[in-house]
Amino acid sequence: MKLNGNYSKLFENYLFAEVSDRAAKYQSAHPDKKILRLGIGDVTLPLADEVIKAMHLAVDEMSKKESFRGYGPYEGYGFLRESIKNYYKTFGVELNLNDIFVSDGAKSDLGNILDIFSNDNTVLVPDPVYPVYADTNIMAGRKIIFTNANEENGFLPMPEKVVKADIIYICSPNNPTGAAYSKEQLKEWVNYANSQGSIILYDAAYECFVKDDSLARSIFEVEGAKSCAIEFCSFSKIAGFTGTRCGYTVIPEELEKGGISLNKMWLRRQSTKFNGVPYIVQKGAEAVFSERGMAQIQQNLDYYRQNAKIIAECLDGLKIRYTGGKNSPYIWLKCPMGMGSWEFFDYLLNGAQVVGTPGEGFGENGKGFFRLTAFGSREVTQEAVLRIKNLLNNSN
Repeated sequence: MKLNGNYSKLFENYLFAEVSDRAAKYQSAHPDKKILRLGIGDVTLPLADEVIKAMHLAVDEMSKKESFRGYGPYEGYGFLRESIKNYYKTFGVELNLNDIFVSDGAKSDLGNILDIFSNDNTVLVPDPVYPVYADTNIMAGRKIIFTNANEENGFLPMPEKVVKADIIYICSPNNPTGAAYSKEQLKEWVNYANSQGSIILYDAAYECFVKDDSLARSIFEVEGAKSCAIEFCSFSKIAGFTGTRCGYTVIPEELEKGGISLNKMWLRRQSTKFNGVPYIVQKGAEAVFSERGMAQIQQNLDYYRQNAKIIAECLDGLKIRYTGGKNSPYIWLKCPMGMGSWEFFDYLLNGAQVVGTPGEGFGENGKGFFRLTAFGSREVTQEAVLRIKNLLNNSN
């Protein structure tokens, strides 16, 4: 019996576990201090009324013999997939129903999709990056090439013609930097992937925050993407499903490699390893895209957008450089006074009792940067901003 030795190549602690551990130790040593958390990208507003109503009705259905449901379709119920298809139409993307697969979240699918690819593939990952992209490939023993996202390119790296990668990760709007690709920029990536025979794994979890028409909501807004891209999306950020768990993956039926359908491979994988998302959750997700549901959800999104604006205005006043804050719930700031990421983390925690996420935890290019999230409550966001402002003003 042998264990997977690739796990020894991972950092001992997952980034957010380390953040939580440090905050917990501080709280234990200072029980009288109130810690304000703007670190982990978890939402704070409750589910929309229309979603709750739909889930209650679904619970009632499950209590009656004539409407009870057991195992559902592996790819998700037709009613939810149809609503997702119609949602994509609102920003000009036409999908087939069979392109859409419902899951328990984008994070799961971003890791599980690797089952359909050989471990011999080379993977291109941006740096800094959401840790799941790199960690899941390290676990599988794949070769990873990092492409630089930095101040010079606005944290939006473009294809490097000399690099050959089989699998390419793109997240836009980006976690952690908040930067978002334009449709023209994504066209370059699509052309590159098609010319190289590569697959783009496109994380669109934050598409709902995009307000600028020049930016992409979906990679499938770009001509040619259906022959090279798989898109992952989530109800966690658009509808607050972080604890409810529902997402979806789009694999166009026409996406083939070597005459083999990736759509059919994924269905085969799901039917073997996954038994679907609960009916009750899928009924709630369907309500997200109803007229009333979308109206209620837009109010929640505007609440988080306002939080981002509050943080951004604070940084503007302190003359701290950052990306994000618009078209994204994340603000990626350059640590003041030349501090390192974890140094600034400790500085904020000890001096203001505010918790953010050190950029270094997202990769080499995250050193000297720091992520704040707009997903806190309004009260926490306003108080955290005041504390940060007072701390930094008193340091100058």
